[in-house]
Amino acid sequence: SFKMQALGCGCVGQAVLSRGEHGGPMTVAVGFAMAVTVAVYVSGGVSGGHINPAVSLAMCVTRRLKWTKLPIYILAQLLGAFVGAAAVFGIYYDAFMEYSDGKLEVTGPNATAQIFATYPAPHLSLINGFVDQVMSTAFLLLAVFAIFDPRNNSVPKGLEPIAIGLLIIVLTCSLGMNSGCAMNPARDLGPRLFTAVAGWGMEVFTAGNNWWWVPIVAPLLGGILGAMIYLIFIEIHHSDPQSGEENEAHAKYELTNM
Repeated sequence: SFKMQALGCGCVGQAVLSRGEHGGPMTVAVGFAMAVTVAVYVSGGVSGGHINPAVSLAMCVTRRLKWTKLPIYILAQLLGAFVGAAAVFGIYYDAFMEYSDGKLEVTGPNATAQIFATYPAPHLSLINGFVDQVMSTAFLLLAVFAIFDPRNNSVPKGLEPIAIGLLIIVLTCSLGMNSGCAMNPARDLGPRLFTAVAGWGMEVFTAGNNWWWVPIVAPLLGGILGAMIYLIFIEIHHSDPQSGEENEAHAKYELTNM
């Protein structure tokens, strides 16, 4: 979570603090996605590279992760995101001070809180934003389960983080306008807590009609929804190939190569 947050929020910070001269929506979409890819590569061999409480919860619900491990995973994800946000603030501290004359603002033309956590667009209602986050996270988990399903058209081993990065790019490009497409409670709450204590104040929780809880609750529900959709409509319908069918398929493959 630390690496994802430091690199991902760094992309947002560079775009905002340079007033668009060193980045924009596409660099944020691609940069954040690649930050997730790098984070999964770094931590995948040890913890599975969840870096997202919505993923960890969905894994528990589908019996892929022990429930006793869930609090530890979530705490580590929150802590990593918090420290990652602090790293971005430290690296760009002088830029923050120059950007808004030393004021750390949540709203207005010189707002910088959105570098760390998501905030709703002016047109967005809480209900619409809730549905937005449920849907985007459901798509995320649906695709993640497919990517790691060996009985589906699974991604070659070692390339799964690349596929996840591409997935996040398309989700951000298609569903990011309303509220930034958080899809990750730790990615949102950890940095929001950091901004609350680092100078932006408690307005980070009241802004956007008390928006803060939406990117926490909605992704958790969306993650479970996406995982269950995959299990019910895809995974349980896999047929175990008979040994003869496997040999026949192997022979066809060999013949095709010849």
